[in-house]
Amino acid sequence: MQSRLAGISEKILTSYEAVGGLNNTDRHNLPSKRAVDSLCEQLLQVLFPGFHDEHPIHKNELAETTRIRLEALAERLGAQIARSIRLNDPKATDENAAEVLLRFLDQIPAIRELLRTDIQAAFEGDPAATSDEEIILSYPCLEAIAVQRSAHLLYNEGIKLLPRMMTEWAHSRTGIDIHPGAKIGPYFFIDHGTGVVIGETCVIGHHVKLYHGVTLGARSFAKDERGQIVKGGQRHPEVGDFVTIYPNSTILGGETLIGNGSTIGANVFLMHSVPAGSLVVYEEKQLRILEKSKPATELEWSI
Repeated sequence: MQSRLAGISEKILTSYEAVGGLNNTDRHNLPSKRAVDSLCEQLLQVLFPGFHDEHPIHKNELAETTRIRLEALAERLGAQIARSIRLNDPKATDENAAEVLLRFLDQIPAIRELLRTDIQAAFEGDPAATSDEEIILSYPCLEAIAVQRSAHLLYNEGIKLLPRMMTEWAHSRTGIDIHPGAKIGPYFFIDHGTGVVIGETCVIGHHVKLYHGVTLGARSFAKDERGQIVKGGQRHPEVGDFVTIYPNSTILGGETLIGNGSTIGANVFLMHSVPAGSLVVYEEKQLRILEKSKPATELEWSI
């Protein structure tokens, strides 16, 4: 056994030499996926005290609990910020990371204010919602948007990798994929949520409601003279205020604008702008309702 394992080990080491791009050696440490998982959990505890805890938090304990949690979050998040910064700038100092960290932590009250509006939007937009507690504890959209709003602040600091890892953590838990670069206004609600994709340069106004399976994505990408995809630029749609987009609709393109107050029906595929106050739907064609009692040979199927 040992001799065979030694031979396999040699083959793997040979692979390390031959196959580049999969190794991270002799460089600064990358952000840790395990640490990011933990800091996202810690962040949710700070954003929603008492909701992500096994034991109740009494009001007279809140100040001390918050201090302890903030220090723990700062230590873990600060280390991952430093790793992300050094990935692009090896000469960056701990002081650079500390400044980014403190600016982020200082924005937690503002994040909470936005999340308060998201909870209100969910309560007003879903007749099945019975309480704020139900929304905070059981609605996947709130967890996804809480992490995205937080990661977006780090993204705006020019930190690319760590914010993406944070939103992918939320994606893996909720089925909702929101890039940290997306700009999202207050009172945002995703009903059900599974399969929603929101791209990096997407801009979403206030009081917007999406249903499951909605994609706000990019069209085909421009390529340079070497055939490589051109990075950057506005690639994703802009969604105005008071817009509702029903399930499984796909809206693509950086020049696509959905005007204020519009409604996009289910299963719509859209690659051009629509004016304010639009209703965009597919008309039903060839839909038939037949009697199940008829023999199968008599049924005429059409879609």
